[in-house]
Amino acid sequence: MEPDLTPINVDQAFRFACSPQLSCFNACCRDLNQMLTPYDILRLKNGLKMPSDRFLKDFAQQHIGPETGLPVITLKPQDTKDLICPFVTPTGCRVYPDRPASCRIYPLVRAISRDRESGSVKAHFALLREDHCCGHQQDESQTVQQWITGQELAVYNRHNDKLIEIIALKNQFKPGPLNLVPRRQFHLALYDLDNFRERLCNGNWLSDANLPPGLIQDAMNEDLALLHIAYIWVAANIFEIPVSAATDLFA
Repeated sequence: MEPDLTPINVDQAFRFACSPQLSCFNACCRDLNQMLTPYDILRLKNGLKMPSDRFLKDFAQQHIGPETGLPVITLKPQDTKDLICPFVTPTGCRVYPDRPASCRIYPLVRAISRDRESGSVKAHFALLREDHCCGHQQDESQTVQQWITGQELAVYNRHNDKLIEIIALKNQFKPGPLNLVPRRQFHLALYDLDNFRERLCNGNWLSDANLPPGLIQDAMNEDLALLHIAYIWVAANIFEIPVSAATDLFA
């Protein structure tokens, strides 16, 4: 049976709560097909105190978007039968403080749209109901905005919207599938951040990037600054957007 999706606005309340006492606890951590964003990976690998390449090898798998040629990173399940999340335990999630945005927002679904005239971005939400989930039968109630605040989603949304923006730029300036070299560069810059930093420090990438010196200095020392500059680098060096325009876009 298909899950039920009901549009809901940001000030609207819905009933939902999850706890180990529910019979469905951990059920949503099975049958896994979970995409990871660059910010998801940054939070997870730092929380696990692992370099990005090791995290990608141990806990992630890559697919290639058939229409875009872009790498898509998903969590690697514990097994090929039940597709269980690699981080779930009988008592819950062992990476809960750094869990991905898709886990935090459940049972909501979020999409964004951009006004063609003003360029402003608007978020849209829907409430997802699945047969296995008992959370909707609980008495606890909150608005969408309260859920976003309680799940600390604002920072995830801010960074993950940049990925949506970069995909839109790719479709506009480089339609069709990317070939192998820019695909690897895209993967390195946005998902393998530790090696991206090393490339910026040692090699021609830094001189070729033509990036603002202040941003580069920050990126050498701080991961969020590095992710910020990675989006600019992808826009400028893979999609050939002027550096100044890319810098303004991801300000």
